Amino acid sequence: MIPPKPKARADKVSLWRYLKLFREDILSAQPARLYRAWMAEFKTPFFRSYLCNDPELVRQVLKERPDDFPKSDRIGAGLRPLLGNSVFLTNGETWKRQRRIIDPAFEGGRLRDTYPAMWEAGEAAVARLSAHADGTPIEIEAETSHAAADVIFRTLFSIPIEHATASAVFSEFKAHQRSQPILNLAAFIRGPKWMPRFFSAETKRTAGVIRKLIGDLTTERLAAIEAGTAPDDLATKIMTTTDPETGDQFDVDEMIDQVAIFFLAGHETSASALAWTLYLMATNPEWQARVAVEAGELSSDFSSVSRLKLSRDVFREALRLYPPVPMMVRETTCPETFRGRDVKTGSQIVLSPWHLHRHERIWERPDEFDPTRWGTENGKQCQRDSYIPFSAGSRVCTGAGFAMVEGPMLLSLILRNFIIEPDENREPVPVVHLTVRSSQGIWLRLRKRG
Repeated sequence: MIPPKPKARADKVSLWRYLKLFREDILSAQPARLYRAWMAEFKTPFFRSYLCNDPELVRQVLKERPDDFPKSDRIGAGLRPLLGNSVFLTNGETWKRQRRIIDPAFEGGRLRDTYPAMWEAGEAAVARLSAHADGTPIEIEAETSHAAADVIFRTLFSIPIEHATASAVFSEFKAHQRSQPILNLAAFIRGPKWMPRFFSAETKRTAGVIRKLIGDLTTERLAAIEAGTAPDDLATKIMTTTDPETGDQFDVDEMIDQVAIFFLAGHETSASALAWTLYLMATNPEWQARVAVEAGELSSDFSSVSRLKLSRDVFREALRLYPPVPMMVRETTCPETFRGRDVKTGSQIVLSPWHLHRHERIWERPDEFDPTRWGTENGKQCQRDSYIPFSAGSRVCTGAGFAMVEGPMLLSLILRNFIIEPDENREPVPVVHLTVRSSQGIWLRLRKRG
């Protein structure tokens, strides 16, 4: 069985038809040829962009010359209301300073420290799912969102999702996530400042509420740090870390920006990845059974995570098929030549994990679910050159290691407690909201495992 994939648009459509399709869903607005193209050029009266699938170009942009290809300022057109001046949107020296303060909190040794909070969130998720384990279909994206948000609040602020402020942030975020895509037309169209930014009043309202709630948590934590009563969690680590070059620390406004992206990156992307992984397990019962057996090795001891080889391969394969962030946009700062074509300064360079991970000339059986591929020569080569669910190079996601502990751990806990089956009447259709989600949710049936 081939996992669900959006139907591609016709190869040639009018500009206005393309813009309409783009507004509805980024993935289905793209032609099928992008799954075979090494590079594709898009010309319109408004913008020129180049989608790059050539692994050499991807390496050049992300790893070899990242300073020459900064994130497009227009990416912030849709995300700025929530993320402000966070590390996800900044470039240059501002970004480098932010990473120097943030990165120490996510170093290898900190994963061991945060694991008990992850484990508690996982046990809480199993307890909630037990109430639905009667075979009645449930929408699993809502459950994985709850679990991922719980992980973030426990590891960041040492509070469970049931805490009043955490619960309020989670509630507002559910409204926010459906109102604003991570990429919108403003990311591609250069125009005057008065040009509409294509986000709604609801996007701005929910972003404002979320930022106010995060600000309350941040202010409370600063007071606890000054009083010497703050817990040793990620928020305390980040707020007490100084830039080794300048000696600066984040102030409250800067911390709000960073917490907002931690919540978006650590909650929304993790929820998407786990939901699609569970769907793949439901539709591949032989793999589900194998992961469930392996899950018996998992415990509250952090060292047990290293024994989850099958679970990691399954989760890695889900990230290949359904990368939470399907496209990244960079901008040229000087004239370039890509595959013999002249690329002007200010052009948009689109790197698409969605197309790169399913590229027909790179991967063997690209649309198939096959966790064993990571042990093949093709899989190993592709993982090095053509697999970027967390981006790559200096801008690789700070929380990549965190996610690769959290995802397999939650997957294992769920599968050792429940047998999951698909709802045959509702096949999910991938679309892009803030991340790759299903247009009508992902519906599964859960039964307690004997």
